[in-house]
Amino acid sequence: MHQMTLAEIARGLADKKFSSEELTRTLLARIAQLDPQLNSFISLTEDLALSQAKAADARRANGESGALLGAPIAHKDLFCTQGIRTSCGSKMLDNFKAPYDATVVAKLAAAGTVTLGKTNMDEFAMGSGNESSYYGVARNPWNLEHVPGGSSGGSAAAVAARLLPAATGTDTGGSIRQPAALTNLTGLKPTYGRVSRWGMIAYASSLDQGGPLARTAEDCALLLQGMAGFDPQDSTSIDEPVPDYAAGLGASIRGLRIGVPKEYFGAGLDPRIAELIQASIKELEKLGAIVKEISLPNMQHAIPAYYVIAPAEASSNLSRFDGVRFGYRCENPKDLTDLYKRSRGEGFGAEVQRRILVGAYALSAGYYDAYYLQAQKIRRLIKNDFMAAFNEVDLILGPTTPNPAWKIGAKSSDPVAAYLEDVYTITANLAGLPGLSMPAGFVDGLPVGVQLLAPYFQEGRLLNVAHQYQLNTDWHTRTPEGF
Repeated sequence: MHQMTLAEIARGLADKKFSSEELTRTLLARIAQLDPQLNSFISLTEDLALSQAKAADARRANGESGALLGAPIAHKDLFCTQGIRTSCGSKMLDNFKAPYDATVVAKLAAAGTVTLGKTNMDEFAMGSGNESSYYGVARNPWNLEHVPGGSSGGSAAAVAARLLPAATGTDTGGSIRQPAALTNLTGLKPTYGRVSRWGMIAYASSLDQGGPLARTAEDCALLLQGMAGFDPQDSTSIDEPVPDYAAGLGASIRGLRIGVPKEYFGAGLDPRIAELIQASIKELEKLGAIVKEISLPNMQHAIPAYYVIAPAEASSNLSRFDGVRFGYRCENPKDLTDLYKRSRGEGFGAEVQRRILVGAYALSAGYYDAYYLQAQKIRRLIKNDFMAAFNEVDLILGPTTPNPAWKIGAKSSDPVAAYLEDVYTITANLAGLPGLSMPAGFVDGLPVGVQLLAPYFQEGRLLNVAHQYQLNTDWHTRTPEGF
């Protein structure tokens, strides 16, 4: 049963080939057996999972149906889950049990999903390899000595290892798409505002967006259907109708115009990945797509702009973790200042502290105009580049990452080297656009992804193209050895 996709599970449950409880028990046993070598989970929720599975079976027995009814998933550990630890991968929140469910968690629970647990992640979603987690690095099932990507590395590792069919993630600068690429999954970052951020612990509020990680575009369509929609509790949520994503998967892509930015193929891209991207282009051309070269001239400024804006917002968002109301508190503080300093110094890891300091500096008097304001101007130029490009093409295609997964620890002494792994993904967050990564081949036995970007609220188009591509390729069906 562990090899089934979400869509196959939905059909199996509808045909009464197995129950949700049987499936849940099978996957919980598999997690207990295999996750010690992956470290993809922070918390398991066995009692909750079994009660939800039994409830889903009862709903089906009463005549209810639904693609997600009885389907097992897991949540990245920054989605608040009532009464369950929500740690954000940090010592700061190691003892925090959320008093409510995030909107994403509540919507998926209402659709009948079964929550198996909370997955490992970079601390407060700050990282590209899942190496900054207080609970230790999650490992890539394709090679346990390599990272699974980040910050949604635990979700990616768990799905890639067939511990469960799908999981939620969040994407601030590529944190769904990059781990999807590095673990041979399909991962979708929706348009900013498409999925509610209420109850999703914030890193950078103008960039964060929740989305699905699964093995196929079809599964991502099913999970996004359950996640998307307007939420009055989230002031950044957009009241836009949610289409039936699964219904549009079968449409022909003949005549679709796909742009390939010339800036994507510079010196930083592994030439073997470039070859796989070209092979993907040829595959889409066989299906009738029209491919042309385009330009995104301000892409070169994306990383410096992002690494001013994101830390600036993080320094503001993380100021609430002060040792007073909730979270970690130092022992025997001498006074209030000592409480603040030691609680934050002991509760936050090195990467989070680094970004808070950078962000506070960028926002400080005398530097706001020189750094933060300039970064926001670059952000607007990047958005303008995309708007101009989408006047010419329907989609933009390129690599998801410049390199395959690196060895654990290889970039630990050089944070900037890890930042550069986000070069192709962060522009979508700066512009608020939807983006998808899908499997495109292997380099040295490690997966490689191809990225698609679309205009606002065109997630359906991304899923349609990825699905058609996956009907004609088999990269997404490959399973890591031993799993």
